[in-house]
Amino acid sequence: MEVGKRSAMEHSTKAGKPMKMKVQFVDDEVAKASDALPLPLYLTNAVFLSLFFSVVYFLLTSWREKIRTNTPLHIVSLGEIVALLAFVASFIYLLGFFGIDFVQSLILQPSNDIWAADDDEEEIILKDDARKVPCGQALDFSIPKMAPIASPKAAPEVFDEKVMIETPPPTEEDEEIIKAVVAGTIPSYSLESKLGDCKRAASIRREALQRITGKSLEGLPLEGFDYESILGQCCEMPVGYITIPVGIAGPLMLDGKEFSVPMATTEGCLVASTNRGCKAINLSGGASSVLLKDGMTRAPVVRFNSVKRAAELKFFMEDPANYETISMVFNKSSRFGRLQTVRCAVAGKNLYMRFCCSTGDAMGMNMVSKGVQNVLDFLQNDFPDMDVIGISGNYCSDKKPAAVNWIEGRGKSVVCEAVIKGDIVTKVLKTNVAALVELNMLKNLTGSAIAGALGGFNAHASNIVSAVYLATGQDPAQNIESSHCITMMEAINDGKDLHVSVTMPSIEVGTVGGGTQLASQSACLNLLGVKGANREAPGSNARQLASVVAGSVLAGELSLMSAIAAGQLVKSHMKYNRSNKDVTTVASA
Repeated sequence: MEVGKRSAMEHSTKAGKPMKMKVQFVDDEVAKASDALPLPLYLTNAVFLSLFFSVVYFLLTSWREKIRTNTPLHIVSLGEIVALLAFVASFIYLLGFFGIDFVQSLILQPSNDIWAADDDEEEIILKDDARKVPCGQALDFSIPKMAPIASPKAAPEVFDEKVMIETPPPTEEDEEIIKAVVAGTIPSYSLESKLGDCKRAASIRREALQRITGKSLEGLPLEGFDYESILGQCCEMPVGYITIPVGIAGPLMLDGKEFSVPMATTEGCLVASTNRGCKAINLSGGASSVLLKDGMTRAPVVRFNSVKRAAELKFFMEDPANYETISMVFNKSSRFGRLQTVRCAVAGKNLYMRFCCSTGDAMGMNMVSKGVQNVLDFLQNDFPDMDVIGISGNYCSDKKPAAVNWIEGRGKSVVCEAVIKGDIVTKVLKTNVAALVELNMLKNLTGSAIAGALGGFNAHASNIVSAVYLATGQDPAQNIESSHCITMMEAINDGKDLHVSVTMPSIEVGTVGGGTQLASQSACLNLLGVKGANREAPGSNARQLASVVAGSVLAGELSLMSAIAAGQLVKSHMKYNRSNKDVTTVASA
C-alpha cells in the first residue's frame, strides 16, 4: 500500500524493533545506502556483494603470488589500486546497509525470547545505562529548583472550566494508515514495527479503536508518556495510560532507618490510615523485621507411562547425592539464579517438581524458568520416556491462593514486629490494648478460620501490598500470594503495652526488570533507596523492599484494627472516602 510519496520496503532490522519484514515510512529526500545505484534493491545488494568478494579474492591471490616471488607487498599495480578502491567502496556500502543496523539491533532491540527478559539484573550490573532518554533507571533524581508558586487566583476552578490537552487531528498520511487499520489491511499490533515511532503508533491505534467501537477515549491520557520504554516488555498495543494518585505514608521507622512509603491507590482513607500506623510505630521506637527465606519457585509437570517411573524420578531428584549435578545444570544460565531446593509430589503417573532458587534483585520468574528448562533437558537423557506437559504445573504456585506458598513460602518470607506503648495506643490510636487483642483474636484469627481463609488471617494486608506494588512497578497480580499474612497481637508488660507482628511468607518483589524501569515507578523505588540492582550486595535491594512492604502492612493493620476497636471505621471512611463537593452544583455547571 502506498501512503503519499513515502513507502519503502526494507529488509533491515531497525533498532528496538522485531526482526521481520518492515514497512518504513520515510521521506524520499533522505539518502540511504541502497540509493548508491539506480537499480532495484536486490540487484544493488547483489552487485556490491559480488564486487566485495571478487576484489577480496583478487587481492589475496595477488598478495600470495608476491609472497611466493619475494616481491614487496607495498609495490602495487594499477589493477591492485583499482581493486583496493573497489574494496573500500563495497565495504562502505555493506557497512551502511547491514552493519550499522545490525549493531544497533544488538544494543537496543528488546529480546523476543520469553526467557531472556530476566537476567534483568545481570544486564544492569554488567554495564551502566547509557541511554539519553529517561527510561526509568536513567533518570536524575536530584532535587530540582522549585518554580515560583502561582497566585491562588490563577488556578482554574475544576468545575468552572474544563481543562484538557487537545489531541491534534491526524495528518493526511496518518489518516490513510488509520483507515487501513480500521479496514483490517494493517494489523494494529504491527504499527510499532511498521512506523518505527511508538508514540505515533499509539496515537493511530487509539484513533482507529475509537472509530471501530464508536466509543470515545476522551479522558484517557495519551501525551506525556515514554512509549518506547514499554516496547517489548511491559505492554502491547498501547492506546494511552491511566493515572493513579500516589500518596506517602510515613516516615516509617524500620530496622533503625526511616522510609517514606509510596502508595498508589484510589481508596480514600488508606494512606491516611497507614500513615497513622507509622506514627504510632515511630513514637514507640520503631519496628524490626527478619527475613526468613528468599527464593522464587517454578514447578513443571511431567508424565510417565507408569506410577513407578514417576516415583523413580522423584527419588532421583530428592536424592542428596544428585543435588550437586542438578544444581550445576540449573545454575549455568544465570549469574544470580542459584538452586536451593527441589520438592516433588506425585499424582498418579504425573510428577510435579517444585524448584526454588535465589534470584538476586530480580523478582526472578524468568530466571528460575530458564534454570528449570536446563534441568528438564538434562533429565531427558536418563529419562527418555518423560513427557514434559508444561513448565508450570501450578505447584509453584503463581498468582493463585495456595497452601504451598502459605506453608513453604515463595519469594521473600518476612516477619515484622513492634511494641506499641500503652499511652500511644490511647493517644494516637484512640483505643486500648485489651480491646485490640480481643478484636484480633475474634476477627483476624477466629473469624478468618470460620471463613476458611487461606493465608488471610489479617485485616487488610492486600490493601497495602497492592498500593505499594502499583507505586513501585511490581506485578499487581502477585498481590494474591504476596498478601498472605497472619497478624498477631499480644498484651505485654502486665497488659500495659501491645506487641504486634505480621508474618508474610510469600512477598514477591524485585527492583529490576518489568515495571520497575518505568519513570514513575523507578522514582518511587528511588524514594525508598532501592532503585535498580545493588552492586555491592546483589539481592539486598529486593530484600529491603520486601521488609518495607511488611513494615507498611504492620502499620496498616495496626491503624485499621484500632479504628474498628474504637468504632471509628465508618466515620473515617465517610470523612476521607467520600467527596464533600456539592454534586448538584457540579451537575448544573
